[in-house]
Amino acid sequence: MSDLTTKLGKRIRNYRLKLGFSQEQLAEKSYCHPTYIGQIERGEKNPTIESIEKITRALGISLSQLLEKIDFESHSENQIPEKCYELILSKNHTEQKSIYSILLELDRYKNE
Repeated sequence: MSDLTTKLGKRIRNYRLKLGFSQEQLAEKSYCHPTYIGQIERGEKNPTIESIEKITRALGISLSQLLEKIDFESHSENQIPEKCYELILSKNHTEQKSIYSILLELDRYKNE
């Protein structure tokens, strides 16, 4: 599958784990089959827009939030910010605040 399909699957998995849902729970809430959810998360299936809409509703997020900052083309100069964004997105709110504080402290230290 495409790089975009893989990124989308990882993004769905991150949101699911952040909520503490199993694949089966997400499947039940989104009216999709558990096997289909697993295939989407692994980038093995290219989900329909209807499936993506059901999944985002089950996750309590908007379609735009799910697709935010997913590049259709990977450029080498964008890989590090994209990887950082994906890493931060995969963490819970408390961990995100801690990472942000660390980044602010590093930036402050660099400017001294």
